[in-house]
Amino acid sequence: MTAFRRLLAGVGATVFLLLAAPPLLAAVALLLAVADLISLFAGRRDSRSGSPASKDAVSVVIPTWNQREMLARNLPSVVTALADSPDHEILVMDNGSEDGTARFLASEFPSVRVVEIGSNLGFGLASNAALTLARHDIVVMLNNDMRVEPDFLQPLLDGFRDPRVFSVTAQIHFADSSKRREETGLTTGRWHRGRIHLRHVADHQVDELFPTFYTGGGSTAYDRLKILELGGFDELFEPFYMEDVDLAYLAWKRGWINLYAPGSVVFHEHRGTIGSHFGEAHIQRVLQRNRLLFTWKNIHDWRLLVPHFGWLYADLWIRLLGGRSQERPGIGAFADAAWRSIRAVAQRVAARRLAQIPDLEALRRPLGGFFRDRYHRLETRSEGDLNVLFVSPYPFEPPRHGGAVLMKQAVEGLAKLCRLHILCLAEREEDIKRHEPLGMNCTSVEMVLHDPRQCHGAPMLWPHAARSYWDPDLVWRIHRTILKERIDIVQLEYTQLAAYGESFRQIVCCLFEHDLHFESVQRAILGAGPLDMLRRAHEYLRALRFELQVLTRFDTVQVCSGDQRETLQALLDSDSRVREGLRDGIDVASYPFRTKGREPDTVLFVGSFRHPPNLEALEFFRERILPVVRQSRPAVRLVVAGADAPAPLRATLASDGSEVLGEVPEIRDVLGRYAVFVAPIRSGSGIRVKILEAFACGIPVVTTSLGAEGLQARERGTAEVEDKSQAFAEAVVRILKSPGGAANMVRSARLAVEREWNAAQTVPRLLAHYRATLETKLLSRPPRPLPLQ
Repeated sequence: MTAFRRLLAGVGATVFLLLAAPPLLAAVALLLAVADLISLFAGRRDSRSGSPASKDAVSVVIPTWNQREMLARNLPSVVTALADSPDHEILVMDNGSEDGTARFLASEFPSVRVVEIGSNLGFGLASNAALTLARHDIVVMLNNDMRVEPDFLQPLLDGFRDPRVFSVTAQIHFADSSKRREETGLTTGRWHRGRIHLRHVADHQVDELFPTFYTGGGSTAYDRLKILELGGFDELFEPFYMEDVDLAYLAWKRGWINLYAPGSVVFHEHRGTIGSHFGEAHIQRVLQRNRLLFTWKNIHDWRLLVPHFGWLYADLWIRLLGGRSQERPGIGAFADAAWRSIRAVAQRVAARRLAQIPDLEALRRPLGGFFRDRYHRLETRSEGDLNVLFVSPYPFEPPRHGGAVLMKQAVEGLAKLCRLHILCLAEREEDIKRHEPLGMNCTSVEMVLHDPRQCHGAPMLWPHAARSYWDPDLVWRIHRTILKERIDIVQLEYTQLAAYGESFRQIVCCLFEHDLHFESVQRAILGAGPLDMLRRAHEYLRALRFELQVLTRFDTVQVCSGDQRETLQALLDSDSRVREGLRDGIDVASYPFRTKGREPDTVLFVGSFRHPPNLEALEFFRERILPVVRQSRPAVRLVVAGADAPAPLRATLASDGSEVLGEVPEIRDVLGRYAVFVAPIRSGSGIRVKILEAFACGIPVVTTSLGAEGLQARERGTAEVEDKSQAFAEAVVRILKSPGGAANMVRSARLAVEREWNAAQTVPRLLAHYRATLETKLLSRPPRPLPLQ
């Protein structure tokens, strides 16, 4: 019988989604459009609460309903915390309790002011009534299931040092420490796939006042005049949930600020009241309904709202077919929200009249980086005083690939010349331990475990490289570091991290394109099979679209060569944003130059085998070039150095007499030992750092035109450059037969790398560019009100 009822319910839900849901969605959208038209004629409401709130005393408001025992447990802590001043007041708003709450309070807590309402108005309406009765400018809203620390009040008051502050919330711990900490007081909010996503963050590094997306209604101090100006807690969301998110978002859009004060600590008996009166299914249905109502009231940008309706309809189907979800609304929640949408029209009109800030800006401002950019007034600095945040998608100690070499040597140079902060992703715990010595030279180092197989909700239209490294937690860490460490310059590495770039007004944001990702993908299309060609062509289009979109966010896009600069300048229609010669440098002095004593008849191949072009290049050399070399030099030995070589490849190399070194502890020793360096590159993009290292060490180089890209090796006589396998093999044989004949070539190569790719010159040039770009931005920034510092 139960299965039959479920079948009927499923059929009914399907019919509803097919027939009723589309016109309901259209009707809601029409109502919201009508509300927007009305708000245009009604005009914007001016603020009446510009003066700072008095902090001499506070009113603590505690709504309650039939929870006498809970008040008996928690109210004494509030009385103790307010005992330092007789001017403080405590208002308990009794929502028609039937358990003798009023008599109990009159007997046990005579100093507490009890207001008997007579019926249950819920948290929001009872709090609104208290706002009109409170005597002081700052009102602290507490749930009846909150116990406070004795010193919880002063950190909240300290947050009201700027007249733009709307609310300051406390740090929340659960009364039961064994429970997972779902609530902290520090919150984030982001708009993703048509809906608002909210979460609490537990971050021990946040130890000072910090912006928060919303402040919880049961643990927060509010500016009373400001909250009255916004209309108080909206009864649209009754009986509970989202009314505090609604208020906080209205405040951000009004141009006000919500802060988190970690020094203020409260303990919450989570859902102590709601959970004792309502079932979990009902609680979730109300929460999902109110998330929809929040969107329909507060999201006024139709660029966000139109996709919302499409995603909402899809979510209803996904929920029906895939089972219950706390994030996606069910049909019941949607129907309830649609029923209340008529009431939401008036609230939307009021919200639009109050708004001073557009949605996209309001969603940004609670992020630490944007908060610093919008509310702190940055000053020009000397190069040594700059705070630089360097963000890498890969570990660079030890440097397993060319990009890691550039990053490590840039970090070592910058750490000596400015205040450098490192944020680096790692896949393994051992990578984190290897980077611990960096802390001795850098101002701060934070290593973050990350699994690139998890895309964390990245858009499907992004290329795989960007999707693999997208993580909202990294967004949080970048912005937290920008604010906490007072960052002036953000340096992001690789296209993989380009999505984290932001268009700041004061802070400088830079990206180093180690290679042009779309160009690398494009070059890999040639020679692929039909199906693989289609897949790579699709990836190329995604990569090109992605880079054209995100690169415009950056003040500087750093590239390795003039060819790359010209390509990007043409695509971005910008001559000033794309720069070469700032990042493509190695510490040449640390590479010993050796021309004699090399092992005869040895050919060295170097490359990280997580990079597909290296696998392709080695296969090409082993199958097409090495046999030709061995016809003239039968004793020749191929030596392969590089991390992460697949087991089948290692076995194949061993079977034909090649030597596999794997990951070597010091590449300089290897480059100084063997006779010829080969780089038969056939795909990819950018300058090959391993060739620069070979130049510096004096080993003769044979490569392809693509391998020599950006080096002008043929014109300068710094390497043998051949694209056809026969000619490539002949060049290798010539050097093996007559090592002395390559002496002029290797000396020219060393001089070229000293002159043009020397980190001793590029790092100071990079730092000077940072400072000049920062000064330019600060000179052109718009005037702003008194900063919040």
